Amino acid sequence: MSLLDSLGGSLGQMALKALPGIIQQVLPGGLNALLEQLRRSGYESQVNSWLGRGPNEPITADDLRKVLNNEQVHQMAQKLGIPVDQLFPTLAETLPAAVDHHSPEGTLREPQR
Repeated sequence: MSLLDSLGGSLGQMALKALPGIIQQVLPGGLNALLEQLRRSGYESQVNSWLGRGPNEPITADDLRKVLNNEQVHQMAQKLGIPVDQLFPTLAETLPAAVDHHSPEGTLREPQR
């Protein structure tokens, strides 16, 4: 069972919608900046799959741990209201779908405030 399944349909949809706005609050440049960090760290294939029309390639919690710094991790966990140790599994589960959801034409839309 995935995290989104356990959250339930409507709450899972809320998480998909909220994630870009939360990342925007933590990272200058928001979700675009995070995707650029991932690309520079060797995860271009995954990022491109999330922006593209095919299936989303997975990313692991360990992959994300290599990309995000401690300050970013603590701020995101605080904004999401989850313990720091749950941030990476949560992001690994939700980030591909959130990027896919916010890029229907292959380009990220700005998060709604």
